[in-house]
Amino acid sequence: MVGAAKSASPGAARPLRKQRLRLWIRLLLARQVIEAELRKRLRDRFDMTLPQFDVLAALDRHPDGMTMTALSQALMVSNGNVTGIIDRLLVKRYVARESAAGDRRRFIVKLTGEGRAQFGAVAAMHESWVDELLSAVEMERIERTSARFDKLARTPPAHNSRA
Repeated sequence: MVGAAKSASPGAARPLRKQRLRLWIRLLLARQVIEAELRKRLRDRFDMTLPQFDVLAALDRHPDGMTMTALSQALMVSNGNVTGIIDRLLVKRYVARESAAGDRRRFIVKLTGEGRAQFGAVAAMHESWVDELLSAVEMERIERTSARFDKLARTPPAHNSRA
């Protein structure tokens, strides 16, 4: 048959494992593109890095403050990385660092009033940027995809993987 219609699904002829690999690569690319745009907007609008935003967000969820170790664990980065970020946020007066009771080697980091106000403004703008960047995705698809990724995140890796 001349000019036969192509398959309805562009990846239908590919093995499922190849389609999953392509999905993984697309997810990584989409994350990179969105993250790069968020980094640019944070820098241009608020003179803030994404790691600084992440630290402020973590501290906002812990009004009583966090130890440097707890903060580094929550952000999944080294203590050294957190120390550098905190030092820069101290200069901006967004955070305060104080010695933990009974242990002068441990520090508790908290948002200052100025830091809380700044984070509120940045977080609201960040939310609107994410909304804008993902505006092409409709509600039904968001709910389905979120549910699937939630399930994937809760599912332990297969023990019989072929390595």
